[in-house]
Amino acid sequence: MAGSAIEFEDFLPIIAEKLGEEGLIAELCNGFRLLMDPARGLITFDSLKRNAALLGLDGMRDDELWGMLREGDLDGDGSLSEMEFCALMVRLSPELMEESWRLVDEAFQQTVKSPSDFF
Repeated sequence: MAGSAIEFEDFLPIIAEKLGEEGLIAELCNGFRLLMDPARGLITFDSLKRNAALLGLDGMRDDELWGMLREGDLDGDGSLSEMEFCALMVRLSPELMEESWRLVDEAFQQTVKSPSDFF
C-alpha cells in the first residue's frame, strides 16, 4: 500500500439525488454515529481505527487515519464532531462541491446587481 492512493467512488451525489437534502444529511449523521466513540460523541483516532473495517479501510496505516482526522478537524481538538464530519464528507465530494459553488454564484449574482451595490 506504500506509495499508492486509495480511491473512493463518490456516492454522495447519488444519495443526495435519491434522498434529497434532508435524507443526505440523515445518512451522513448515521455514518458519523457508526464511526464515533459513544462515550465522547466524537470520531476519535481510536474509534476510527476500530471501525475502519466497516468502511473497507481496515488496511490503512495509523498515519493515514490521522491524516483523515486532520483533514476535517476544524477546531484542532484531534477529533471530528458531527458537523466537522458532515462538512468534510460534502467537501470531499467534487460533484456536490460544484453544485454548492454554482448555488453560491447564483445567489451572489441575484444579490449584486451592479458594483454600486457595494458603495
